[in-house]
Amino acid sequence: QVQLVESGGGSVQAGGSLTLSCAASGSAFSIYRMGWYRQPPGKQRELVATITSGSSANYADSVRGRFTISRDNAKNTVYLQMNSLKPEDTAVYYCNAAGVAVLTTKTFDTWGQGTLVTVSS
Repeated sequence: QVQLVESGGGSVQAGGSLTLSCAASGSAFSIYRMGWYRQPPGKQRELVATITSGSSANYADSVRGRFTISRDNAKNTVYLQMNSLKPEDTAVYYCNAAGVAVLTTKTFDTWGQGTLVTVSS
């Protein structure tokens, strides 16, 4: 079973930067897509950015040009560099990983516990 552990959330003023990290752990798995989603207060969870094992990235329009997703395949870790943060970026950010367990060939789609990012004006 794959587990995700997120870190890097916190509070920052508008215009500031934060970097989120998410490390996947488990045994004998292969991840083909990792990503970040967020859930603002009182709203539904939404896509922020995803990245494939081949480093093909996809961004929500609201963060494109300000956020950068990257991935270290050797460490099974995904990062989200967030620059020029705005109050509307305030949300709980969730890491997601999709892949397959090598031994059982069972696919998985796993979520982290979430990390809070608060941007003050």
